[in-house]
Amino acid sequence: MSDTAWLQETEAFLIDLDGTLYRGKDVIPDAPAFIRWLEATGRKYLYVTNNSSRRPEQVAEHLRALGIPAETEHVFTSSMVAAQYIKEHGGAGKKAFVIGEEGLRDALTDVGIELTDQHPDYVVQGIDRSFSYDKLKTASLSIQAGAVYLATNVDKALPTEQGLLPGAGSLLAAVKTASGADPVVMGKPEARMIDYAVELLGVAKERAVVVGDNLETDILAGVNAGVRTVLVLSGFSKQEHVGAAEGKPTVIVDSLTDLMRVAE
Repeated sequence: MSDTAWLQETEAFLIDLDGTLYRGKDVIPDAPAFIRWLEATGRKYLYVTNNSSRRPEQVAEHLRALGIPAETEHVFTSSMVAAQYIKEHGGAGKKAFVIGEEGLRDALTDVGIELTDQHPDYVVQGIDRSFSYDKLKTASLSIQAGAVYLATNVDKALPTEQGLLPGAGSLLAAVKTASGADPVVMGKPEARMIDYAVELLGVAKERAVVVGDNLETDILAGVNAGVRTVLVLSGFSKQEHVGAAEGKPTVIVDSLTDLMRVAE
């Protein structure tokens, strides 16, 4: 089998968003055709994103506005991973204190988790643009009292037109410093998100691939989960970064068009 022949037999694609399908507000030109190609060839796919602030339907709506085919069931967020994790560890009836936004709160309540600031079983933290000292205090005291600390992702910064803004990882640093606790991380680069995504699609890991632009999150997540990876040189990571990367991609392509060509 050639270095890329396995792609022709791949049944499921776990696809990153920012830097892979779009950059900021602009769609990457071959992204819509790539998704249509997946559908035409009968491949399964999920949009796998560390974004915890949006509900799946909001993510899908954003993609459609860019001309990229998307339905709610194609979206898998770090908030959904957190909800699944708690569900597997007792689920309904558990209580959580949330530092986060609509997407995280809804994901948790959707699986029967009660949101509270009184004696929670979990502190679940994602991006929160109304973060405050009071939230930090409640999180810290809850963790010190025995609550399990979950973080949606470790992304330190969010690239915007203004520049780099604080990401969930910046808030993580505050909670970790205040509480003295390391979180259980839900999103990329941890294996958990990829493990759950493969399970959701009902395929073997050998028949799945992670497609992304970031060696530190997308590619490392695939490596950690034992799933092969494709680095697309359309976003964050460049060819010269590969040598020093903790996780090495299985295949490197310049574009999604090149990926379609080798996986045809």
